[in-house]
Amino acid sequence: MGARKHQKAEERKKANANRYIARLRDFPTSPRKMRLMADMIRGEGVEYALQLLKHSPQAAAGTMYKLLLSAISNWQVKNEGARMEEANLYVKLVRVDNARILKRIQPRAQGRANRIRKRSSHITIELDSKDNNVNNNS
Repeated sequence: MGARKHQKAEERKKANANRYIARLRDFPTSPRKMRLMADMIRGEGVEYALQLLKHSPQAAAGTMYKLLLSAISNWQVKNEGARMEEANLYVKLVRVDNARILKRIQPRAQGRANRIRKRSSHITIELDSKDNNVNNNS
């Protein structure tokens, strides 16, 4: 029983060896705003995605830019000595999920109150190399 668990764990490690992921949790921006940025860079090359985010006026773009740089840094740690330009990296997955919602109350006229929901989001970026996909499919 223990050997089978160990074997499955090793298989998962090998499967994750070529995954380059960066995560940001509980970021205080609504998921709807972050998904606009995610849709913009999903499936694009890394250099192009960085330029899109750098020149985008939305505040969420700056956060997504830093997270993409973090994913690139994670790639560089696993591939020391390799050049990013030759690796042909692209944004394989960008997922924006709902995080906790802070509920606040705003006083209104005549003793009433409105509820304010301050939304936050979890963001995951995964990079992959187009060259790896060609080699894996052959």
